Amino acid sequence: MTRLTEIARFTNKLDEMAAFYQQLLGKEPEVRAEGMAIFMLGEVKLFLHQAYQPADGELPPENHTAFTVEDVDLECERLAAAGLRIDVPPQEYYWGYSAYLRDPEGQMIELIQSTDQANE
Repeated sequence: MTRLTEIARFTNKLDEMAAFYQQLLGKEPEVRAEGMAIFMLGEVKLFLHQAYQPADGELPPENHTAFTVEDVDLECERLAAAGLRIDVPPQEYYWGYSAYLRDPEGQMIELIQSTDQANE
């Protein structure tokens, strides 16, 4: 089952963005740390992150939407067979096992493996 789990926004105005969303949502972030603020909206995470200059091989700081899937490898195979292009194949990151593709407008989409299946 695919479910929406994260909306990530990268910004050069983190403090202003965190204050805006705090006012908009009427609550403080669940996590506020150097370079980030996380608001939980039910099971969906609004992740505000300070923009950065990526190092070689590092993912670019692009706004994206993340969907959790049971098995990232199988989902990527299914999507590739359906004609979609996987831009960043599945790999392990400090936040989990993810892959990336783009929607028809070029917006980044993350597929992250369910923690039930991760590292099995």
